Amino acid sequence: MLTPRQEATAFLTLCAALCAAVCPTPLAPLPAARAAAAPAAPAHRPVVLVHGYNADPGVWGSLRADLRAAGYADAELHSWGYDTHRSVNEVLAGQLGAYVDQVRRRTGAERVDIVSHSFGSLVSRWYVTYGGGTAAVDRWVSLAGPNHGTSTAWACAPWDQACRDMTPNSYVVRNLNAGDETPGAVRYATFRSDCDEVVNPDNSVPLAGAANATVGCLGHNELLGDDATSAGVLAFLAERPPAARRGSR
Repeated sequence: MLTPRQEATAFLTLCAALCAAVCPTPLAPLPAARAAAAPAAPAHRPVVLVHGYNADPGVWGSLRADLRAAGYADAELHSWGYDTHRSVNEVLAGQLGAYVDQVRRRTGAERVDIVSHSFGSLVSRWYVTYGGGTAAVDRWVSLAGPNHGTSTAWACAPWDQACRDMTPNSYVVRNLNAGDETPGAVRYATFRSDCDEVVNPDNSVPLAGAANATVGCLGHNELLGDDATSAGVLAFLAERPPAARRGSR
């Protein structure tokens, strides 16, 4: 007959044996988690699309489709929307700069490319020239931009600040074209039409120091959906020289 001490020892021995048979073997400690892989570098610089007066980001549907067909991912295409009746230098250029900074933080890109249409050319030029954009922008493109002003803006200038900014010799136009029209290491390109009903004169668009191209006889908004214009924009963004064009300067 076992003593109480012997009975306790036997019980503990039995429990240990049963646990060895049925209890799961403790798992070996997992190796330290690998450091998260750095995100792959984007295939292209992000493109910021800046629409024109009385428009919205929807105008970029055709060019966005062409950019996607050329291999751009949706995450590389950014359409900025804004109130087109505000002041170029006092309001809009700063807002665009903040948006570009957001895109750069989100994508990790050091620089972006900007493609602008019409009034958007003045907004983005002011940001590049006076808002620190020379450090954040690699390529800048203007489609039918009133870069030296347009006389048609006088029609709405009495009540609209943006229209006043677009008039020839306005504060904005005068300061953008004082001295170097294409400052910094940014590469610039403009595309203009011989039949632009909004930008008058037509030669308001080209800039000294830019790659300036004439796309033929197109309406002001037709440049947005013109295949040849899109091809020229894509070639410029891809660091290939644009194809020779009739009337190129």
